[in-house]
Amino acid sequence: PARPRVKLIVTGDDFGYCPRRNQGIVECFLAGAVSNVSLLVNGSAAADAAKLARRYDIPIGLHANLSEGSPVCEVLKTNSSLLNEDGFFHGKMGFRTALSKGLLNMSEELKAQVELFRELTGHLPPHMDGHQHVHVLPEVRNVFAEVLEEYGIKYTRVPIEPGLHKCDWITPSLMDFYLGVEEDSLNTVDVFTSHGIRWPDIYIGLSTMGKNMSVSTICSAIDAAVVEFTSKAPSPTHPTPRSRTVTIELMVHPGYPSVPPIGGCGEGPDDFSQSWERLHELQTLIKPELQSHYKSRNIHQHHLKLFLFLLPQH
Repeated sequence: PARPRVKLIVTGDDFGYCPRRNQGIVECFLAGAVSNVSLLVNGSAAADAAKLARRYDIPIGLHANLSEGSPVCEVLKTNSSLLNEDGFFHGKMGFRTALSKGLLNMSEELKAQVELFRELTGHLPPHMDGHQHVHVLPEVRNVFAEVLEEYGIKYTRVPIEPGLHKCDWITPSLMDFYLGVEEDSLNTVDVFTSHGIRWPDIYIGLSTMGKNMSVSTICSAIDAAVVEFTSKAPSPTHPTPRSRTVTIELMVHPGYPSVPPIGGCGEGPDDFSQSWERLHELQTLIKPELQSHYKSRNIHQHHLKLFLFLLPQH
């Protein structure tokens, strides 16, 4: 059978984290390896990132952050259950623990981040997702969806990666975290749908992160996901998948490693941003053989506005 038309957007996350991350993401964009970025407005180089996006006409959305560094909402800086005793967010796992204790009022901070994004870029974010996938957590998803609806932001990310369970190169502890993200995402679909929020048919980015990224893992993940998607039976909410364009978001984290104390979201750069894995992603994404594979598979990297227009109604 003929290959389906595939429209791909490659999103560089954590834009604004530090000058070296910004530099790497911009280089990827100019090389045609990244087509879209997601801005951390509480990142130490967020203002710089917004200027770079304007200068190079880089499509940019909001990477909402409730887990790392300092809040942007002034009211929360003095007294909030969102913060630990040092005045910072609770961290990737600490945030999840705090949520399970029934704390946290997130709406003001999410709105403050949307407003700061508008201040930095001159427009509302066309898409908004969550740093460390916080937006799909049970206690966050409803508030997140309400904020998107309030601002008329229609697009997000739902990190359910096809074939994740078969990826035996992922360490057990990381796989546990990813499977938790997957379960939360599956339980978020109805909430986002009820608020009229849209997202791509396919998400990829967990199995291909950091040292696990290679031309081979990216190509295999895309090929397997497209086969799985197009073999699905039609449903009332999806036309026959093979009869239309398939949309894919590939989440990536390229950049040059952060050098302390510069970078981060208020607490300095974390281990993830300082590791060689950022540069490894950058070097992999710009390889000509990756672009050749896209071409051979009828995969087209699309401009964000056209890509968003193609996203399905769920």
